[in-house]
Amino acid sequence: MAKRAMSHEKASAVKLSGHAKEKEFAKLIGLNDEYKNDKKAKKDVIDFNGDAHSVKSGAKKWQVFLYGANRLANDYGFLAMNGMGQLLKNCLDVFPANRNEYEKNKAYYKELLQKPMIELKEKLQSENRRKAFLSKAFFNGGEVQYLTIFSTFDDVVRVFFYEDVVDILAANTAVENSQARRKDQTNNQKVVFKCDNATLGEIELRNDSDVHYKEIKFWVSAPKMIELLTKSVDTFGTPKYINGVENKRVMLFGKALKKFKI
Repeated sequence: MAKRAMSHEKASAVKLSGHAKEKEFAKLIGLNDEYKNDKKAKKDVIDFNGDAHSVKSGAKKWQVFLYGANRLANDYGFLAMNGMGQLLKNCLDVFPANRNEYEKNKAYYKELLQKPMIELKEKLQSENRRKAFLSKAFFNGGEVQYLTIFSTFDDVVRVFFYEDVVDILAANTAVENSQARRKDQTNNQKVVFKCDNATLGEIELRNDSDVHYKEIKFWVSAPKMIELLTKSVDTFGTPKYINGVENKRVMLFGKALKKFKI
């Protein structure tokens, strides 16, 4: 069964929910409703120190990025990353400009996609290259300093320093290409990030509508991310709430214990 694209109404609801979380976190750390941000640079909330937070909910999936060919062609961060940006763009370039043409011969274009997807997977076999990719994908190459996560299973907001997140993800993931499970599917259509033999995230193509055609998407599982980070960052020190008993909702992990101040 083909995946159903998210409706415009649902996408709007997700966006509003995300904005509400950003506003809530800003208030938790003492900012007012006029807090600074820069959405294009993944800076959802900029704190008192001028550091940026990428604020995520504990929802099922996080869309880390969704880029078209023009964005990749003009993003020097991706292009400078040892050919990673060009490989992502190559995945898009196998598809025709006209979506109707793609719809007429999906099997042919999916076969064309196999080569650049395999090359992308091979590039990401290196842990250092995974670090570079993850740093760019999540934190715009270090321009965003924190990953700040609202949980669905408790009332705690977890704050992780970007270097910890990148190091942990790169060290605990392996990458492979997707394999067809049905006759109507094709091998090597995605790059899959695996952690403990389970899918943590995927790089995949969106061709499901005229709005989302020839776009490359990177998503991760929110629950698996929270579990991995919470478990792994404990090795860097016992997590603590900011300001001790004054704030029992914002918990700092790893390097954030020393770097995040309010």
